[in-house]
Amino acid sequence: MKFSEHWKRQDFEATRQRILNVSDAEVRRALAMAGQRLGMRELEALLSPAADRHLEALATQSQRLTRQRFGRTIQLYAPLYLSNACSNVCTYCGFSAKNHLRRKTLQPLELDQEAEELRRLGFNHVLLVTGEAKHVGTPYIEDALRRLRPRFANLSLEVQPLDTADYTRLAQAGASAVFVYQETYDASAYSRHHLSGAKTDVDWRLDTPDRLGEAGVHKVGLGALYGLSDWRADTWFVGLHLRHLESSYWKTRYSVSFPRLRPHAGEDFTPTRFDERELVQAACALRLFCPEAELALSTRESVEFRRQAFGLAFTHMSAGSRTNPGGYTQSAEEPGSLEQFAPHDNRSPEEVAMDLRSLGYEPVWKDWDPSFDAPRGVG
Repeated sequence: MKFSEHWKRQDFEATRQRILNVSDAEVRRALAMAGQRLGMRELEALLSPAADRHLEALATQSQRLTRQRFGRTIQLYAPLYLSNACSNVCTYCGFSAKNHLRRKTLQPLELDQEAEELRRLGFNHVLLVTGEAKHVGTPYIEDALRRLRPRFANLSLEVQPLDTADYTRLAQAGASAVFVYQETYDASAYSRHHLSGAKTDVDWRLDTPDRLGEAGVHKVGLGALYGLSDWRADTWFVGLHLRHLESSYWKTRYSVSFPRLRPHAGEDFTPTRFDERELVQAACALRLFCPEAELALSTRESVEFRRQAFGLAFTHMSAGSRTNPGGYTQSAEEPGSLEQFAPHDNRSPEEVAMDLRSLGYEPVWKDWDPSFDAPRGVG
């Protein structure tokens, strides 16, 4: 059974109400189970308003489980934007086709230049990002992977949803992980914010992680875009999605990100509430729900918050991010291409690494050695 079928059996508003009505006793019971396999009811408790009063205890348990399974290490990665061309119209995104601003797709020489700059900055783990457009489909992404694979130990993708055969092909070309964010699991909010383009097909997007599991991709990334709907219910559905994938594709590793809406080019958009304290609650709740999941914290967040929060639940952090094609090599005088969003933490990668060391953590620049990074059944 694909996840979309599970999703259709749930009611987003009913889920939200259950979470809002959790008692203090239920929160205490869920916290007492930390380290055991939690169910969806326990996740509801940890995401509830009642759990806010126990945030310190939740964070302590989360930090304990994170250090137990991952040690005092943080993997650093950088996004490399290949193209900002997109055929979707989404109310919240700088790449929206409705924004009549400068578009750019990296050509081979430009891709080489961006890659060399990222290597100079110390990165060995790079996330390749594109908008959703036909000319940056599987052939373009495959060429980019083959071109970059000799330069980096690990390449991940955040691209348009594809079919299983395409994902198998990209895994053969060197993709180790694919991240696909549902944006929101609230059906009414989803249709309200995705106005045209392939992204309006909610079922196709919901079942993308299933296709990744079928293709044998090593790692699958999930997440909601916080600011589109109720954060508590969206996080619960991320947990439901994660549990479905773990039971169906048990050889695959899983990652969860927590992107919040940030300023972007185009129309003004007022997000729903999701503050820093609530981000900590969401991340720590998912850590207790799935102690083995990798949790990522992006440069969308401030320096101060990232310094305080990273050790509570997170295993991965982006650093020095540029969210437009050519952003790492363009000069100050060159007109910049369209950004997807404006980063908040603008420190250099080395500054982030030095800060982590000063706080007693080891920055890790790659995921695994290339010898361990072949598609299943190869090598």
